[in-house]
Amino acid sequence: MTIEISSQYIFLAGLLALLSILASVLSRRLGAPLLLVFLVVGMLAGEDGIGGIEFHNAGLAFLFGNLALATILLDGGLGTRRESFAISLRPAFLLATVGVLLTAGITGGAVYWLLGLPWQESLLLGAIIGSTDAAAVFGLIRNAGLRIKERTGATLEVESGANDPMAIFLTITMVQLISQPQGDLGWSLLLELCQQMGLGLIAGVLGGQLLKHLLPKLQLASSLYPLLVTSAGLSIFGITNLWGGSGFLAIYIVGVTLGNAHNMPYKRDVHRFHDGMAWLSQIGMFLMLGLLVTPSTIGPVILPALAIGAVLIFLARPIAVLVSLLPFHFPWREQVFISWCGLRGAVPIILAMYPSLSGIEQTQVYFNLVFVIVIMSLVLQGWSIPKVARWLKVELPDKEATPNAFSISFDDYHNRHILIYEVPDDSDLVGCSVESLPSTAFSRPMGVMRGGELLVDSEEALCATDKAAFFSQLENDSELNSYFTPGQKLQHTSMSEFYGDFVVNGDAKMRDLAYLYFFKIEDAYQDVSVRELFLNKFHGRVVIGDRLRFGEIELTVREFESGAISKFGLKIIRSKNAP
Repeated sequence: MTIEISSQYIFLAGLLALLSILASVLSRRLGAPLLLVFLVVGMLAGEDGIGGIEFHNAGLAFLFGNLALATILLDGGLGTRRESFAISLRPAFLLATVGVLLTAGITGGAVYWLLGLPWQESLLLGAIIGSTDAAAVFGLIRNAGLRIKERTGATLEVESGANDPMAIFLTITMVQLISQPQGDLGWSLLLELCQQMGLGLIAGVLGGQLLKHLLPKLQLASSLYPLLVTSAGLSIFGITNLWGGSGFLAIYIVGVTLGNAHNMPYKRDVHRFHDGMAWLSQIGMFLMLGLLVTPSTIGPVILPALAIGAVLIFLARPIAVLVSLLPFHFPWREQVFISWCGLRGAVPIILAMYPSLSGIEQTQVYFNLVFVIVIMSLVLQGWSIPKVARWLKVELPDKEATPNAFSISFDDYHNRHILIYEVPDDSDLVGCSVESLPSTAFSRPMGVMRGGELLVDSEEALCATDKAAFFSQLENDSELNSYFTPGQKLQHTSMSEFYGDFVVNGDAKMRDLAYLYFFKIEDAYQDVSVRELFLNKFHGRVVIGDRLRFGEIELTVREFESGAISKFGLKIIRSKNAP
């Protein structure tokens, strides 16, 4: 009987995951957030749905939710570049601390006014829904295929990866105040917050550095390196929590450290494995949360939850973003987008289990309120993020090459690789001879394979789907990628529409541009370069996509070289009434 029940559970888990993955095809056509799809599948399989599965184990859900979130944060850290982390660290830190505090306070005030709950319980609900969700932010922005301006995208990702300690701290604090109303917590609250943030940061940095130096020295099978990163990251997550620190912050820092390590063996395999693990974690977590909710009990709280969600999305989050980013002079368009991307997902639902695990009454009401607010956030904000990004002009044309390719690394020489590309249908290389394959400063052609056989005639014309092999010093040669990326002609049109048809060097003088294109410039900027003008206008924090307009001329930062702005796009914008 035990074997039969176990097999049933395994079958149901696999079936639900399979249905969620297949449903993602439909969601992509509809533009629906994938996380919402997983949640809906879980609800349909639950006790009020067609599946009729009863699941009320809050402890198991809490354990699995924390494990899944840790895995997602590790993958998010692996995908965060050091440059992005440096650009966004200070604004993201303020958003993750002051921003969460303001959001929780304003939302708690709305709960107090709308529901008439005691102020402790109102602030508890505000704390539960006060932080953005890493799974939602990482998943929706990356899966939507958006390439956001670096300052904006990096701030969002680092904030969502770092704000869990503050949300957990506030939630635990309010639970303690409700459980022990006569208790004097005093300075212990501030010390606990410092302990959470400080130990999480220290454990993440030390653990990441240890793994960074240890991995290249180990002699393991290639398939074990991704597993080692996962197990080590989860170990650091667990021990940090046991020490009283934030395991979420620690595992995110570990991911950032390893993701930016140049000598990590089998780096691409590690990234691919953790992308898959993050997907599995998101699917499992949202399916489980869908099973945990009982839709028939949600009816009475829908209207107040929608009202609280509206305050959160349209008042609390914008105020928190405005105050937190005030010292950093973010353009207003980016502030609006960051505000709109304050997505709520699994983290608030998991935090809503804290009151239940602590024995507080009315926990089902809290859980239902939070669940409706999360659904509202995923539908309203998650569904519209791509359109809002384009409307606010914070999306960049996708310049990053994504060819159909894979690499083979040599065990003894980690800086030597064989890169194999598939020739796309629309490539300019189709019809050219094999000997005309391009070379770069780091890569040399080795040969072409067709139908599993090596072409020996160098005069043979290349065909679509041929496999071209290169010997390279890089695991990812961006110059070589550009030759084998589908849709290059369409991409060129997109770049032209965004940056304009003209390229201006960063050291060009504003006086000369104003003379050539007939626009006026302030006297103070007559003799400065375009680069210096942008650095002044954007307070030294310039990223690709930043733009300034002078009459009918628009200048946009296009390229960086050695950390300095090297090229600008120049676009002539004709007025609608122009002939």
